[in-house]
Amino acid sequence: MWTRNRLHAGRVALRFLRRRGGPALLAGVLAAGVFVSVRGAAAQQKDSPPESSPPAKTNGAQAPAPVTIHIEVTAGEKNKPVEAASVYVRYSEPRKFKSAHQVEMNVKTTPEGKARVPYVPRGTVIIQVVAEGWKTFGKTFEITDDDQVIKIHLDRPHQWY
Repeated sequence: MWTRNRLHAGRVALRFLRRRGGPALLAGVLAAGVFVSVRGAAAQQKDSPPESSPPAKTNGAQAPAPVTIHIEVTAGEKNKPVEAASVYVRYSEPRKFKSAHQVEMNVKTTPEGKARVPYVPRGTVIIQVVAEGWKTFGKTFEITDDDQVIKIHLDRPHQWY
C-alpha cells in the first residue's frame, strides 16, 4: 500500500510537470512523492543576475557576541561573601518578526560569594539577587565588556515589630 501511494504521487507530479512545465523543465521525483524542478541551462542563464553586479546587501544589525559576566555578592557591615544566593539575570533577545524574547537565567553563588553567568549578550540586563536573611537586590546593568565583574552588596532587612 505504501509503495503504491509513493508511485501514485510520482505519477501525479510528472503529469503536472508535463502539463505546466513544457520541454525546458526537467523533473526528478523524490522518494516521498515530492518533486524537484530544475530549469534548463538557457532558463537559468536568463534568470541569473550578471556577474558584474554588486553582491546583495545584508542587514548590518547583527546580534552582539555573547559575553561572560562575573557577579560578586557580599553582605553586612563586614562585606562577608554570601553563599548559595540565587542570582537571576534577565535580558531580551531580539527577533525579526515577533516581539523580543525574554530570557531568564538562574545561578547560585559559590562559598566565596561569586557567580559566573555565560552567554549573556552585550546590552542591558536586569540582575536580581535573593538570599535568605538579606534584603532582595535588583538593578539594571549595562554589559559592555567580556568578563565584566559586577559587585553587589546586600543589606539587612528592616525590623518587623
